[in-house]
Amino acid sequence: MLKRITIFEQKWLRRAVIGLFAVCAIASVSGCSANAELQEYSAPEPLDAAAEGLSLFERRVEVIAMSCAACHGTDGRKATAIPALAGKPFPVLNALLLAYRNDQMPDATVMPRIAKAYTEEELRAVAEYFANITPGAEE
Repeated sequence: MLKRITIFEQKWLRRAVIGLFAVCAIASVSGCSANAELQEYSAPEPLDAAAEGLSLFERRVEVIAMSCAACHGTDGRKATAIPALAGKPFPVLNALLLAYRNDQMPDATVMPRIAKAYTEEELRAVAEYFANITPGAEE
C-alpha cells in the first residue's frame, strides 16, 4: 500500500527535485564533471595568521567571537536587553558559556544551541577574548 504524502512533503520533494535539476543543468552547461572537479581540486591557501602574529587557533577564536556581534554588538560592547560581554571577568564568562553548553540554564533561548557547537577549549578562549576587551560604547 502506498503512503500518502503530506502537502509539506510534496513541497519539499518538489524543491529538492528542482534543485537537483538546476545543479545538473549548471554542471552540464559549464562542462564540468564530478571526477574532473575532484582531480583538479586543491585546498585553499590557509589564512596568513602567522603574518598577523596569531596562531590558527587564535584566528578561529576571533571568527567565533565575531558571530557574537549580531546580539552582543561589535567586540561585545552592545548593552541592551542582551548583556555586553566586553570586560566581564573571565571566570564569569567561562562559567556562563559552559552552563549554556551543558544545559544548566533552563530559561536560555538560543545560547545553548550556539554553545554546543564549540569545544570547551574554544569556549574558554572566547571567554578570555571578551574578558580582555576594554568595555565601552559600541564602535
